[in-house]
Amino acid sequence: MAKQRKPRAPAPDPAAAARLPWHPAAPPVPTALLISLAALLVRVLVSLGPYSGQGAAPKFGDYEAQRHWMELTLHLPSSDWYRNTSDNDLAYWGLDYPPLSAYQSLLHGRIVNAALPDAVALRSSRGFESPESKLLMRWTVLSSDLLVLFPAALWFVWAYMKDGIGVNGEERREGWTWLLAMVLINPCLVLIDHGHFQYNCISLGLTLGAIAGVLSRNEFVAAVLFSLAINHKQMSLYFAPAFFSHLLGKCLKRKYPIIEVMKLASVVLGTFALVWWPYLHSHEAALQVISRLAPFERGIYEDYVANFWCSTSVIIKWKGLFAIKTLKLMSLSATILAFLPSFVQQVKSPSNLGFLYSLMNSSFSFYLFSYQVHEKSILLPLLPASLLALKEPQLYGWFVYFALFSMYPLICRDQLLLQYIAVLGLFFLLYYSPGGSHGKRLNIPHGTKVVLSLPFLCSLFLHIAYLQIEPPKRYPFLFDALIIFICFLQFFILTLYTNYKQWMLDTHSRSIGVKKDL
Repeated sequence: MAKQRKPRAPAPDPAAAARLPWHPAAPPVPTALLISLAALLVRVLVSLGPYSGQGAAPKFGDYEAQRHWMELTLHLPSSDWYRNTSDNDLAYWGLDYPPLSAYQSLLHGRIVNAALPDAVALRSSRGFESPESKLLMRWTVLSSDLLVLFPAALWFVWAYMKDGIGVNGEERREGWTWLLAMVLINPCLVLIDHGHFQYNCISLGLTLGAIAGVLSRNEFVAAVLFSLAINHKQMSLYFAPAFFSHLLGKCLKRKYPIIEVMKLASVVLGTFALVWWPYLHSHEAALQVISRLAPFERGIYEDYVANFWCSTSVIIKWKGLFAIKTLKLMSLSATILAFLPSFVQQVKSPSNLGFLYSLMNSSFSFYLFSYQVHEKSILLPLLPASLLALKEPQLYGWFVYFALFSMYPLICRDQLLLQYIAVLGLFFLLYYSPGGSHGKRLNIPHGTKVVLSLPFLCSLFLHIAYLQIEPPKRYPFLFDALIIFICFLQFFILTLYTNYKQWMLDTHSRSIGVKKDL
């Protein structure tokens, strides 16, 4: 009887053999491209809707502000961009962002002017609205997103997964697509930039690139990118304590700490000097720009924002009881005290995961306690929260929901309710998709779950009540106040939790003997 041959084992796949441990099983480039295209499609669909202040003369809204800045930077010399002149009425949407934002307006203004000059004509274009101008303006935001935020998100996910920050082997192989989707399809950012109309994608994209630079040990690149982010929107300073403490902590643990600090400082100062060059010829010109960036006369808060000062103003009338100078000192002290524990931890024990927690804690501190916070500033702590989505999926899902809810009155004013429902639904479809990290279960007692469900049930009621129930005439903003108070409580609890998690990293590192990434 003939001896039966054993079937030959299949030859090993060379591509699989060469694959790095953190690579997903599927080729990463096509998958990343599909996710990016899906994120772009969501933005395009949202941009078809109305924008801030559409048809609402005489001051309109943020759309008109951005168009007006294109008009000013296109026709006036840079010396007049921040000064009150006959052609630049600062009372009508005066430029109040740093010079890099002005240069961006100039670039976009030239593009719009080439296609539709009437839309940015000096003086005569005030309040200009047309389908063609809307298309051009929307295109400028979409292109900014594609050129800045999208590449930064891809770089971050690559750096995060390559280093395996706080994730196990299975998450490193499978979780990168979910993480990329969480970063790119952030419903709050999509609605504000492509619905309401702003360019947060540029400053947040530059910040995200700087974070990726830190994780991939390109610290000089990170210093340049974060300096540019600050020079695009001064709110990027919300992240400054995290960057400063993390990089300082690394430098102090190296052989020549003073030289390392001086090298980074020279990169930062050189970047600032290049951006501010047109205003460095005189002390007066620089101070004129700075005065526009810090409008303290507007008060400690505007509209309804889910931070400490606005949420407690129902009980304590901060604006009536204290002068602006006193309020500035109080908000500064509260902000420093809030980010100080996170700051100290990173100087003492810098690590990549600790850096991501520190970014969230620092930005939360500014959002909750600093002076002149807008409801849209919640986008800043949302950025590091999205970067921690694999590590803290429950936190991120909860935060996204209440961050979006905190902007619900603004969304309703902009008539973007349909877009609000659509992007929120899409986000949670992706959030609960197979392969996501939502499946990590926390051991939460039943009683705690009941307590946590109360703000969610209240938010569902307020979603309907805000639209259908007339508030008492004595309290016309009752529902606005309830919305921000509920959201403030969630944000305050979240920042306590993330500060605790950051400090626990030291205990965890000592117990397993992890070497810090320097």
